[in-house]
Amino acid sequence: MNNAAPKTEGSRGAFLLDSTRAGAGPRGFDALRHAWETQIGDVFRLPSFSPATIGDLRVKGRAAKVRDVAISDVRSASALSGTPGDDHDAVVMHVVRRGTWTLDDPPDRGEHTVSAGQFRIRHFGRPYAFETAPHTTTKILALPAARLSPVLGNRIITGPADSPEVRLLVAHTNMVHATIDDLGPAGVHAAHSALIELAKAVVQGQFDDAEPRLAPALAQAAKDLANSHLADPELSPAMLARQLNVSVRTLQRAFAASGESVSAYIRQRRLEEARLALTAPSGRWTISELAAHWHFSDSSHFIRAFKKQYGQTPADYAASTRPAKT
Repeated sequence: MNNAAPKTEGSRGAFLLDSTRAGAGPRGFDALRHAWETQIGDVFRLPSFSPATIGDLRVKGRAAKVRDVAISDVRSASALSGTPGDDHDAVVMHVVRRGTWTLDDPPDRGEHTVSAGQFRIRHFGRPYAFETAPHTTTKILALPAARLSPVLGNRIITGPADSPEVRLLVAHTNMVHATIDDLGPAGVHAAHSALIELAKAVVQGQFDDAEPRLAPALAQAAKDLANSHLADPELSPAMLARQLNVSVRTLQRAFAASGESVSAYIRQRRLEEARLALTAPSGRWTISELAAHWHFSDSSHFIRAFKKQYGQTPADYAASTRPAKT
């Protein structure tokens, strides 16, 4: 749990208590309530949970608030039900990675369930009931209605969680969680502006690639995507740009802002995976096998790249990491 958190411009971040231990029961809820109230209760309130939820609360997560934007990541081993703790006139977005999250819409629209791999965004003018299935993983953003309603209106927007715009927004929220405790006023302003613009991109279905403040989110989303496709022979700057719905030039500019290139990042990550494979206890790879698996043109090319990165050839590196014979 992270107790250090800034109060810069109404912003704060915290890791919440992990109460997923089996049998935690009401004591798990008491511990969660204490952690919430002491760490982030001054910026947004604990949800009102149902008695059934309190009786078997097994959940872990993290929360951050950047000015008037609240971000929560929730992993629930038990089912949850209740109502959010904040007063609501907000645009709320749910991104469900696992399980289901059911929302109580206004009377004329009934309930709606967001399934794994989907997102949903809509304006709530009043508190709403929610219910989850056990083992549900969800990211929730509460965004200022004044900034999002002009582009959202009364629409309810749903779609795949791996759409380019949602990938960018998720990547940026993860960066916010990682840096919120260290951001000064300028950083808070930039993080907040990017959150709003990326949420608008989700609503409008397109990313403003001329907005420089969004470059870090684009670069991070591309890195996340590349990391999940390192063994794919089709992985390239063009493939990443296509998946993120931006031009290759836009993607290259986003990487250049941090002093690297897309191709260099892909090569560096593949070399890192090859280095780990050289020391894996479960069997040894040959140099030619590693070169082919990580899509280097040939063994010589792989050896040169590895030596440039780590100062040793793959064979020398593997030998240096083997336990000494006794």
